[in-house]
Amino acid sequence: MSDDLSTDQLAALTEGLRDLLGPDGWLDPTDAPQLTVDYRGFYSGVPVLITRPDTVDGVRDVVVACAAAGVAVVTQGGRTSLSGGSVPTDYRPSVLLSTSRLNRITSVDPARFTITVEAGCTIEQVQQAAAAVDRQLGMDWGARGTATVGGAISTNAGGLNVLRYGPTRDSVLGLEAVLADGEVFDGMRALRKDNTGYDLKHLFIGGEGTLGVVNRAILKLFPRQDHHRTLFAALADLDHVNDLYARACALDHGGLTAFELVPESGLVGAVEVLGVVRPLETQAEWYLLARFSGSSPVDDTALTFLSAAVEAGLLLDAVVADTAAQEENLWLLRDELPPETLFDAKGAKFDAAVPIDRVAEFQRRTEVIAHDLCGPETVVFSFGHLGDGNLHMYVLKSLERGSRLEPDLIVEATRAIDRLVWEMGGTVSAEHGVGQDLLDRVAGQKSTVELDMMRRVKEALDPDNLFNPDRGAHSALSRKEGIG
Repeated sequence: MSDDLSTDQLAALTEGLRDLLGPDGWLDPTDAPQLTVDYRGFYSGVPVLITRPDTVDGVRDVVVACAAAGVAVVTQGGRTSLSGGSVPTDYRPSVLLSTSRLNRITSVDPARFTITVEAGCTIEQVQQAAAAVDRQLGMDWGARGTATVGGAISTNAGGLNVLRYGPTRDSVLGLEAVLADGEVFDGMRALRKDNTGYDLKHLFIGGEGTLGVVNRAILKLFPRQDHHRTLFAALADLDHVNDLYARACALDHGGLTAFELVPESGLVGAVEVLGVVRPLETQAEWYLLARFSGSSPVDDTALTFLSAAVEAGLLLDAVVADTAAQEENLWLLRDELPPETLFDAKGAKFDAAVPIDRVAEFQRRTEVIAHDLCGPETVVFSFGHLGDGNLHMYVLKSLERGSRLEPDLIVEATRAIDRLVWEMGGTVSAEHGVGQDLLDRVAGQKSTVELDMMRRVKEALDPDNLFNPDRGAHSALSRKEGIG
């Protein structure tokens, strides 16, 4: 691809795409500046045009035209990426391909426990369609009303239900994608078993839009779970979380659908900023937010778990949500925990996962690193998915509104904590993807062989680097040297 396209060439591409897509199929970047900046406001770029195709043929038209002109294609879903992976490039011409009009649910098959949807459907939209036929989508997270199926597939999103249903990869039976040469990969097979060679759909799941544009998908559905009990408990000590998780799994492994960590500072912030009702008067440094679900009542399961844990000295106090309002209050607290929301505070950010029995150790050792490098007043603000070892962790100067950790300290803390993650057998990206944010960091986690294998896949399917250039782990190969 050439970065030296003339103004006339770009104008011709723009005019051609407008004619192909019709008046509803494109936007001028000046009319939608919010689409050119990432969710956190860290990354931005101005595309030649924002395209909004509403058919697979429209997507193909955009890809073919851009490939012929030597202009990159950056695909964007609900713009909830936390790694800067869905904003236009700012160093070479690009077209932004929004899936916002690919938003149809094309079929729901309760007998097969499947739903076929376009990439621009929101997770909440799919959840509602499943519920209408007495079925349930496994995927769920706080941004369900904005995040799209295509974005979830591209990042292999995790979320709140990973314990029961796995990440997005486990919910995708088939998908369709437009390739760099304009061909359409048709992997729309609703089979639970198909042992006929490489399962090519998995190249696109977690591929971060670097191998093609996902247009449609067939997703698994599950029996609807109408009975839920959410509990909130004060931990006697963070070191008890592994024992608590083992007890909950032994009691009802299939019914344990969420097992989340909440810090006291986050609870206080949610009460003050969001008006969340404090669930417990008892104060502790850490709290457990968990949920049991089933097709029959799970009240006894939740109460049995809590009473045994309190008796064993693992919990100080606990409450079970008895009403829909109480349950909504608890999950609002969890969904809005990021410090950008509660405190407008920014610092070093981590989406790390370690083996589940080392979560408490990871938190404690991170606190030591942060205090040694950034000062004893530094806060390590963590929350997230205890059951799969994934902590969303921030090293912050303080919890005062608008606090900012100095850039040089962010760099130092990030390097040291990344090394700790790898030492503990973990990953620096559990569910948010690599995007632009982790290019310099993921190279320290992957071997040269692994990075080279990913690069070769990219070169085979997208030899001209058409899709989402310089994003994703394969792009980290050139940055491997000097990372430690």
